[in-house]
Amino acid sequence: MNKAKPKINQALSSGHRACAGCGQIIAARLAAEAAGHNTIISNATGCLEVTTTPYPETAWGMPWIHSLFENAAAVASGIRAGLNYKKKSDLRNPTSEIRPPTVIAQGGDGASYDIGFGLISGMWERGEDILYICYDNEAYMNTGVQASGATPYGAHTTTSPAGKQSFGSTFRKKNMPAIAIAHRVAYVATATVGYPMDIKNKIKKALSFNGPKYVQILVPCIPGWGIDPKDTIKIGKLAHQTGLWPVFEAEYGKITKVMPYPQKRPAVEEYLKPQKRFKHLFKSEDEQFEIKKIQKISDENIKNIIAESI
Repeated sequence: MNKAKPKINQALSSGHRACAGCGQIIAARLAAEAAGHNTIISNATGCLEVTTTPYPETAWGMPWIHSLFENAAAVASGIRAGLNYKKKSDLRNPTSEIRPPTVIAQGGDGASYDIGFGLISGMWERGEDILYICYDNEAYMNTGVQASGATPYGAHTTTSPAGKQSFGSTFRKKNMPAIAIAHRVAYVATATVGYPMDIKNKIKKALSFNGPKYVQILVPCIPGWGIDPKDTIKIGKLAHQTGLWPVFEAEYGKITKVMPYPQKRPAVEEYLKPQKRFKHLFKSEDEQFEIKKIQKISDENIKNIIAESI
């Protein structure tokens, strides 16, 4: 007798249109699996929205809403307000055992750092019980690799091109996690797709807190960073190991845990060299001076994060 295999309702299924090796899609699936199906997601415009929900299709196995580039946080606030009102109504029925859904707002660095920043800040100020996830690929990848507030120093983008007049982006990456900590968000964490289980653990831990939560995940972009699809996890690990992407947790304004660094820390060149967005830094001695600046940024990151965690 042939038995049909049961249909598995995945949190984020295959069949989407993301690039092979896409760091964002890997992180989003890990986050969705950790949150579980009793979750409502408000998603900003960006690669994650475009690749997973081309009308009339969806790869999401849970309620998912897309509105505009800037207002994923505001939509999530409306969802939370509606659920809070419903919860008050449900109190009239003491036998109800239905657990209220988790509310997640999410977007890329452009939607989080720049376009939607004010609405995210407002959500934090109001102390709303919402988890915001930023999938940080360090530029506006969906619209042509334009620089964002998350673009690192020295990177080539289409709005900060490397050439005779420029070494790439001249701006330092905005410290969005520090801004969340300054808001005294209940739980703040950084992660990288290089450590998949760390992402899941931090999403689960975030959802154990009442009030606003913020998790930022570094997600390498195959075309935007110019890397080989097989190197996504490796690059994600090197971002942390070199010190360019500190991985830590904070609770109510205080850093509580920092992921240890290797005893022999890799130089930043090991992280930069596999990425075409930094290839211009390896052409002459002048560019080598820029690499030294990036190494200094890395060293400062480690010094500062360890000092703040004491």
